[in-house]
Amino acid sequence: MSDDAARDALLHEYTRFGAPALVPEIQLHLALEATPLWQAIEEEYGMAPDAPWWAFAWPGGLALARHILDHPALVAGKRVFVFAAGSGVEAIACARAGAASVVACDTDAMARHAISRNAAANGVAVVVAAADPLDSGPPECDLLLAGDVCYERAMAERALAWLRRAARAGIETWLADPGRPYFERRGLERVAMHVVPTGLEIEGRARRETTIWRVRRRS
Repeated sequence: MSDDAARDALLHEYTRFGAPALVPEIQLHLALEATPLWQAIEEEYGMAPDAPWWAFAWPGGLALARHILDHPALVAGKRVFVFAAGSGVEAIACARAGAASVVACDTDAMARHAISRNAAANGVAVVVAAADPLDSGPPECDLLLAGDVCYERAMAERALAWLRRAARAGIETWLADPGRPYFERRGLERVAMHVVPTGLEIEGRARRETTIWRVRRRS
């Protein structure tokens, strides 16, 4: 079985295709439970056992997607880069809102496959990139989006430093965060807030207040 065929089989067996909370305009392959999918990735298909975070629509991505769909003029005609894109929900929202181009970046090969399948199923074009950009310069884009990247200290520090470099380079840079422990609001200004319904298995609560922040150029 080819890698793509194995990944398609995982999507078919362990996810359900449907609309996530807050964004009924978009449909995604989403897991009902994390553990069976995680075990299958390693045991049944012999893939690298990365946690299947791509199979859940996280509050940060959902808040960004909702905001973009409600305000399509913010992205229309722009080149958009989505960092740590996961399921691709915000990338798909940007494409639907009329972005000139959308690049969705994730280091997880299964996430990149899911983004491609999700984008195709929603009838939009998204370029999927594999590189880890955090030690590089800012991407070639007009708008840089990041949702829910402050879940671990090392990741948060690297991501926030990179986002600040991008903002200083003149790129419009947004970060969505639902109150993760390592989030730091220095140099950020609030754009919007959404109450996002969440799953108890992953978040341990029924909803999260998620804020979209703009990174100031002098941050």
